[in-house]
Amino acid sequence: MEMENEKPNKVQLDAMETKLHLAKRIISDMREQLSGLERLLESSDAPADLSKLIHTTRDEGGNEFLGPILDGRVVEGVFDGRNMVGSDGRQYTVPPNYASKSKLVEGDILKLTIQRTGNFLFKQVGPIERLRAVGALSKDEMTNDWQVVYAGRKYNLLPAAVSYHHGEPGDDAVILIPKDSPSKWAALE
Repeated sequence: MEMENEKPNKVQLDAMETKLHLAKRIISDMREQLSGLERLLESSDAPADLSKLIHTTRDEGGNEFLGPILDGRVVEGVFDGRNMVGSDGRQYTVPPNYASKSKLVEGDILKLTIQRTGNFLFKQVGPIERLRAVGALSKDEMTNDWQVVYAGRKYNLLPAAVSYHHGEPGDDAVILIPKDSPSKWAALE
């Protein structure tokens, strides 16, 4: 088992540093949101003026939601193996191809830029310390989920990564997992 240095110009974070970084970011975002709320409550704008600041979205079920107009907003968060849990408390789906190609590991810090058009751009800004290991690739017959068995534990894999590498059950698989924290997910190398 070797340490994997993902990119030499990036600082590797351990699990506690990752949590501390995210906690500080959440506090900062909450301050900004509270300040915005105070300005909104103290403003004397007419309802017509406020409508310029609000947009309406619909979910898959057709339910309507009001929200602020996003102006190139940036959210930082932690990768949980599939999604980014943002400092605003929301979950953002990370495209599986990006997560696979970038070999994202549970605990990595990501930055999400939400463009005016609504497009999401993810960027890895703080990789967690990684452990490189070799395990056996398997596929759960009940759920069709891909996993790697290493040191008696099962780690979930993104199907996009297995598909890209043309993995088959029983293959040896090189995975990346967090060095100092437990995880349910692994990145396929």
